[in-house]
Amino acid sequence: MATVLSVSGSPSASSRTSRLLRHLDQRLAAQGHDVIPLDVRTIPAEALLGADVRHPAIVEATELFARADGVVVGTPVYKASYSGVLKALLDLLPQYALAGKTVLPLATGGSVAHVLAIDYALRPVLTSMGAAHIVQGWFTLDKDLAVQDDGTLAVAPAATEALGQVVDQFSAALGRTPLLAVAG
Repeated sequence: MATVLSVSGSPSASSRTSRLLRHLDQRLAAQGHDVIPLDVRTIPAEALLGADVRHPAIVEATELFARADGVVVGTPVYKASYSGVLKALLDLLPQYALAGKTVLPLATGGSVAHVLAIDYALRPVLTSMGAAHIVQGWFTLDKDLAVQDDGTLAVAPAATEALGQVVDQFSAALGRTPLLAVAG
């Protein structure tokens, strides 16, 4: 199967976004994919904010993107856009770091007013980075994500169904790279 890089763009250690991604990673792994988690918040701030593309953590992140067949990008929505730490990382990657890759954009937020952040803020950046195929993304409301006492994530039934569908569509799209994207 495919190698999937699962990128959490949340700056918070107790992030529902990160927990959601790790939850979805399990579904992808159960489908036979090799899933590599990357929490952008673990990359040293001096490397991200100093734009140090030679820093070992940035070099490693760049290599992870290069190795991946598909990328899941998850972010909390802040001020109607994706997170600053995610932006900092994407800015340091090579221009076409997503060339030939299938990408699944996901976002979480407190209000449906932010649902378009995927299409109007995140998708254009992913497209500009050469993504071969960006599948339908999904926005999940914070209220549909509950952290249990044992640290696991409980996802509301309607959100579980919708997320399952977009993850399954992403999984099915892996490996079906359009010929034009490969030729470019």
